Amino acid sequence: MNSENISICEKIVSPSYVRQGSQARRSHEQLIRMLLEQGKCPEEGWSESTIELFLNELAVMDSNNFLGNCGVGEREGRVASSLVARRHYRLIHGIGRSGDIAAIQPKAAGSSLLNKLTNSVVLDVLKLSGIVASCFVVPMATGMSLTLCFLTLRLKRPKASYIIWPRIDQKSCFKAMITAGFEPVVVENVLEGDELRTDLEAVERKVEELGSENILCVHSTTSCFAPRVPDRLEELAIMCAKYDIPHVVNNAYGVQSSKCMHLIQQGARVGRIDAFVQSLDKNFMVPVGGAIIAGFNESFIQEISRMYPGRASASPSLDVLITLLTLGASGYKKLLAERKEMYTYLAQELNRLAEAHGEKLLHTPHNPISLAMSLDGLQAQCDKAVTQLGSMLFTRQVSGARVVALGNEQIVSGHTFSGFMSHSESYPCPYLNAASAVGITRDDVTLCIKRLDKCLKSLRKEKVKKMRGKKCSLMFDFVI
Repeated sequence: MNSENISICEKIVSPSYVRQGSQARRSHEQLIRMLLEQGKCPEEGWSESTIELFLNELAVMDSNNFLGNCGVGEREGRVASSLVARRHYRLIHGIGRSGDIAAIQPKAAGSSLLNKLTNSVVLDVLKLSGIVASCFVVPMATGMSLTLCFLTLRLKRPKASYIIWPRIDQKSCFKAMITAGFEPVVVENVLEGDELRTDLEAVERKVEELGSENILCVHSTTSCFAPRVPDRLEELAIMCAKYDIPHVVNNAYGVQSSKCMHLIQQGARVGRIDAFVQSLDKNFMVPVGGAIIAGFNESFIQEISRMYPGRASASPSLDVLITLLTLGASGYKKLLAERKEMYTYLAQELNRLAEAHGEKLLHTPHNPISLAMSLDGLQAQCDKAVTQLGSMLFTRQVSGARVVALGNEQIVSGHTFSGFMSHSESYPCPYLNAASAVGITRDDVTLCIKRLDKCLKSLRKEKVKKMRGKKCSLMFDFVI
């Protein structure tokens, strides 16, 4: 409400009351002004009323919300359902233009501001995590965002047809390379203790065998399921700089880990990292559908944004901006600290449970998010007992826990993976995964351990019953 309207209000209601209300409104506007001036995540989170005021102010700047607008084009921000319009705060035009996802839309100043501010706030959060880089939010999940990076690199390396990829058993990052039209060169990991780590010698042999000019990039990974651990990013970055090969990092849920972010920053400092991609939903607790593409060369990151064909949905940008404004920098840092605490608690509880059932917590100190517990006892009991445990946990509403049996074989886009899900052709034991990801609570861990304990006890009872049945059968045969 402008000063003229305030003056009119003072003629209708007591001026002292109006001034008080006006001051309250200015406190909201002061927060918005600071965001526009600084482009940083506010230290303290905003109230919902401030966020909604801000979004409504943005929405009235888009042409589809102009009171006297007359649209005669094919894309005029028309929405048939008022429920859909409210769901998107009437920000209907999306982001970008046909030639660049970061471009300004002449008839959508509000949506364009939303896009610019979201990228700026997300960049500030990456800096809080220890990385100084350039970035933008893209309305695609991690796999397709990686594909966009590979397609951009193709323009720079038209002769290249291979991507060197230290193995991680996750389908979307593998399909990202196939979809971009490249041939993944899978490099098996090496077993060091319980951990699966990057085989640097094998990577270098592949580079020398194929020729650096024929390799689009090295595609490495940070966040992953134990017993695999983050790739040796510093050594790979040095190798990429040595052979002049681009380096793309799959940092899917690594923003929440200071260790993963430190690896990326160090890799860029000592060698070469061209781009790193992270998921919005896994790191910021928003709906699936967005990612952050970041890198240390601003011009290359801009090239990737220009590679995106057409306009894009503003939903992922809107979701993450609302979330970060709600949390504030202090709220997000608190979540990261709680995640670290829960990792320690989860490790302690899994270790205690493992010992109680004759198993062990696999020693994977280089993995800061995921843990693994052996299931040797179940495997000895019955081949199907391991997979049965996974089914039992799922039906008891324990989500996210992964049970990995030995000998799985999976064909993904024509490539056969032996020992699929274990990141190795022959990992020594079956195991169960659990992860301490951002947002996890102490109750989540406690309830998971309780239900897992019951499932393991139930499977043990089944084993005892079967053994008794066999004994009775043998005694009966002996009597006969």
